[in-house]
Amino acid sequence: MIKAVFFDFYYTLCVWGQSLEPRLRKITERYGFEVDPERYVKARENLYAEASGSDPTTHSLLGTMQEIIGSYCEFIKGLGVQEHVEQIAWELLQSEHSLFAASAATLYDDAIPTLEHLRDAGFKLAIVSNWDTPLDPLTERLGIAHYFDIIVASHDERVKSAKPDPHIFNYTLAKVGVSAEAVVHVGDTYEADIVGARNAGIRSIKIDREG
Repeated sequence: MIKAVFFDFYYTLCVWGQSLEPRLRKITERYGFEVDPERYVKARENLYAEASGSDPTTHSLLGTMQEIIGSYCEFIKGLGVQEHVEQIAWELLQSEHSLFAASAATLYDDAIPTLEHLRDAGFKLAIVSNWDTPLDPLTERLGIAHYFDIIVASHDERVKSAKPDPHIFNYTLAKVGVSAEAVVHVGDTYEADIVGARNAGIRSIKIDREG
């Protein structure tokens, strides 16, 4: 019997303004470059896989920023862009990432209705996110913090784990007080959310916000 639902945060409950593809197209058009759909899909998957494999607990905030910028440069190169790679990557980051544009964060339209329905139905709720800054202030600003029994981010020294490592899930299970068999995890990234949940014995649902 399912007693709790865990959620990823970015691209599951929340997004920064527009989704990635339209923001990317808007930027690359200014540089006279057209994004190939097939290359975009592969490059995006590589970007998210690299982010999932990163452990934010092993380096400083400056190190985290440098790693993120490097990942986005590789993403841009994966699209076939040869010129202005760093500039395009930086503009994309400025439009998206919490380190640069936290005030632009918005919830998906179905986020609050879903959380309200689950909470009213008696489910325990948690966020399990690979996140390099504290999530509590951001979830409070978005008006969703009170729905969750716990909000777990990989930057937290008490956790010292990032998805797909099962420890971050096991930590959350212990704090919520449920067994893995009684939980469903919802997230958008295959490696971090689906494989990660499976590593902890948790059922999972993959959500695709970009269609």
